[in-house]
Amino acid sequence: MPSRPLRIVVLLFPRVTQLDFTGPAQVFSKFPDTEVHLAWHNLDPVPTDAGWCIVPTTTLDECPQADILFVPGGAGAFDMFDDPNALAFLRTQGRKARWITSVCTGSFTLAAAGLLTGYRATSHWASLQMLEHFGVHPTPERVVRDRNRITGAWVTSGIDFAFTLAAELFGDDEARRIQLAIEYDPEPPFDHGSPCKADPEEVKSIVAATENLRMAQVRRSSSALADAQHLSGLARFT
Repeated sequence: MPSRPLRIVVLLFPRVTQLDFTGPAQVFSKFPDTEVHLAWHNLDPVPTDAGWCIVPTTTLDECPQADILFVPGGAGAFDMFDDPNALAFLRTQGRKARWITSVCTGSFTLAAAGLLTGYRATSHWASLQMLEHFGVHPTPERVVRDRNRITGAWVTSGIDFAFTLAAELFGDDEARRIQLAIEYDPEPPFDHGSPCKADPEEVKSIVAATENLRMAQVRRSSSALADAQHLSGLARFT
């Protein structure tokens, strides 16, 4: 462990799904000797998909080097495909980060930056298979760890992701202590929170609608990534 505080750097962006960030952030807040930096282009409040804003703590230019790089998801994760400065920020941070992580469709932003090429990763179930276009191996699990990449699936998996990270950093006992401290003991009123438990036709319809909405962006961004990787002569950016 470094002598300075552990640094978690979160990429914020407009239309972020707030629970993708705030769920893990509640767990991060219990980490020993840890700083959480919320980075965006400027310090203006960033609108979430819930209709309220999160205020960044630093800019992309001034953000310190991450020990853990974290990207939440949301509709805005796909808008990052057209933000070369944000993608460059992720590549730069990813070169020295100990862990590169995401929740939900944040994995697509990492993938567009070239940080998941050749890795197993997960995402929201409705978008998962489109990760293949970036040379990622889609894995339909709640939390996926491949080398120094940890990705969480859909929105609520962010809390499980954060406990997985806590155990990696501080050990199982500390992770259990944090779980007890925040009383994470879910008992949902309905057993309908996974596509494997839902009507297959409903799931199929949602996946088709999602791919119809996002596939053109994914193909365009994955093609640009492939061209960049070819020109650099690298299999991936890290």
